[in-house]
Amino acid sequence: MSHWLHPEAEAELGDAALYYATHASRAIAEAFLAEYERVRDLIVENPRRGSHLHGELRVYHFDRFPYSLIYAEDGKRGPQIYAIAHQRRAPGYWSDRA
Repeated sequence: MSHWLHPEAEAELGDAALYYATHASRAIAEAFLAEYERVRDLIVENPRRGSHLHGELRVYHFDRFPYSLIYAEDGKRGPQIYAIAHQRRAPGYWSDRA
């Protein structure tokens, strides 16, 4: 099964990786991207793994970084990822994407 990544979520992923590369180190940026891939793979494997957020949306929190993946299940196309949201910034800013 595959997944879909909203263009703004893809931008959030790149922005966060760039922030970590600039303000921490390349290794931290790579660890952030690896954590995203781990979480993505988990929800592709089992889309019901995340907690219900509201409606059909679910949330799965990263372990090592203050980010959450916001997505919806789609049995035919795989998880639909709407945001890679920082946990302490403007909650729900992404809600118009879903």
